[in-house]
Amino acid sequence: MKIASGLNRRKKINTIMDLVFFSPQFILYFIFTLLPFFIALPIIFTSRVNFLDTNVAYVGLENFKSIFQEPIINEYLPAVKRTAVFTLINYATVFVFGMPLALLLFEYVSRLKQGFFSIIFMPYVVSGLGVGMIITMLLSRDSGTLNLLLLKLHIIDKPIDVMAESTAAWALPLFAGWKNAGFNMALFLSGLLSVPGDTIDASKVDGASYWQRFRYVYLPQMKPSIIIATIMCLLGSFGAFDIPVGFGGLRGNRSANFLAVLLYQMGFSGGETQTGTLAQAVTISLVTYLPLVIIAIFINRYQRKITY
Repeated sequence: MKIASGLNRRKKINTIMDLVFFSPQFILYFIFTLLPFFIALPIIFTSRVNFLDTNVAYVGLENFKSIFQEPIINEYLPAVKRTAVFTLINYATVFVFGMPLALLLFEYVSRLKQGFFSIIFMPYVVSGLGVGMIITMLLSRDSGTLNLLLLKLHIIDKPIDVMAESTAAWALPLFAGWKNAGFNMALFLSGLLSVPGDTIDASKVDGASYWQRFRYVYLPQMKPSIIIATIMCLLGSFGAFDIPVGFGGLRGNRSANFLAVLLYQMGFSGGETQTGTLAQAVTISLVTYLPLVIIAIFINRYQRKITY
């Protein structure tokens, strides 16, 4: 009986400790995510122009129709296209930058792990707004450091136009991948550290090449980390705001007019720069991001399935 009561008491203590550590995260998530969502949801069925609008009328499902009609559709579809291209290239950079760095740290940088990790992780703490401004400075047609260097080395014949749609299509996700390289490296490194050392040693004894070891030993253990990186990249890319703003998304640079920037212009910019209404912006958010959340939920369920 004493043993059973002791186990029950220990279980209660563990439950309380779990709640103590979980509560701050849940409170922040509730205040900044769930609560704004439920506050904004009724706005979809109104004609609210902005939060200061006092002349609000019930319009039913009219906003769902208006976002697929001119002039909103002329802004909405190009913004979705830019965001989708950014997401695809950014997802490629997750593996181009994050995976090799994680393998390098796991395999070869044993004595300098802390310093190497800090150096690679440092760009992640840089403001996305600052990253966007760095892009414009490096690729400025007249004084951009990268443009001048490439011209000096005769790699290009004329300066790269940073404001061009084609330039922004690769420059923005490339710099975003550089910024998030440390975070993705940490995700992949956690998967590599879960690989049993005996399994790695056995594969080496059996004569497996590095590629075979990576494919048949490392990757199966890294699937949960890859899925988490996929979810983070999917939701984060479609919600990208600070980097496009730093790139000039709110200053007339159409190539940086991503979906999140468009939603801000529709619902919060105010004055002559406001394109659409707050109600239409919330409607676009629901129409666009709800399928992404559903996809993320299914990906998360798949992760649990392969993990447990």
